[in-house]
Amino acid sequence: MRSMRLPTLLLMLATVPAGAQVRTFDVHVHLHQGETSLKQYDEQAAAAGKEVTGYGIMWFGGPNMALQGNPADIRRHNDELLALAAKHPKALPIATVHPYDGEAALAELARVAAKGIKVLKIHPHTQKFDAADPRVLTLVRRAGELGVVVLMDNASIVPGDCEKLFNLALAAPKTKFIFAHLGGMNFRFWNIIAAARTAEGLFGENIYFDISATVAMVADSPIKDEFVWTIRNVGVEHVLFGSDFPQFSLARNLEAFEKLGLSDAEKRAIRFENARKLLGLKAD
Repeated sequence: MRSMRLPTLLLMLATVPAGAQVRTFDVHVHLHQGETSLKQYDEQAAAAGKEVTGYGIMWFGGPNMALQGNPADIRRHNDELLALAAKHPKALPIATVHPYDGEAALAELARVAAKGIKVLKIHPHTQKFDAADPRVLTLVRRAGELGVVVLMDNASIVPGDCEKLFNLALAAPKTKFIFAHLGGMNFRFWNIIAAARTAEGLFGENIYFDISATVAMVADSPIKDEFVWTIRNVGVEHVLFGSDFPQFSLARNLEAFEKLGLSDAEKRAIRFENARKLLGLKAD
């Protein structure tokens, strides 16, 4: 057999499907026990033969909650996350504040943004606030001015969850949002985005979603095809991968994700490329 010329070989290598080395960014990792939780995440992923390019880490939830009236405690935990991320190159720290802390919340948001924070997580259910409260709108608008993406829980475990978040995003068009869990088992609501995009001047394309936990619940269910339909209706380019560790493992979410029947291009976008573009992640 005649030897292959180098340019031809390089061209073939360049066109090899990327499936063998698919990059993954997990945007939804809870560290209830700080660095101990991060170690558990890494060990659990390694044991399952899974690897991530990076992950978004947050501290509140479980026994640790960023409750109203505790700005000093919130600040301390935000600093702990920043320090942890400095030690772990794969980690992207996700700060929090409580919207009802008013000026203290706005000051803390500005402080962490100046330190390089790219994402703020607030959680209506855990932090016990109403997403329709004017103080929430003030906070998220300020986040948009500072270039900080707002990640909010959207598991539909509080009344009117999806509707309130939709209206919040419309009222803060210069802020980019990630609504976690794609509405949970109420994901069907978000198909309204397909209609919203047809209304001139209404929808600013500032809504993104992660599919953490929900994908694990629906992948083997009768409503799997509806979930995929929803992903495509909201726009594959607006969907990010997440695990919701420790409630759901990275492996469980990845295995469920592979059952959806998405194309390779769709999977690459959701697993890494969308997060790279939204959060300014390094490509390598």
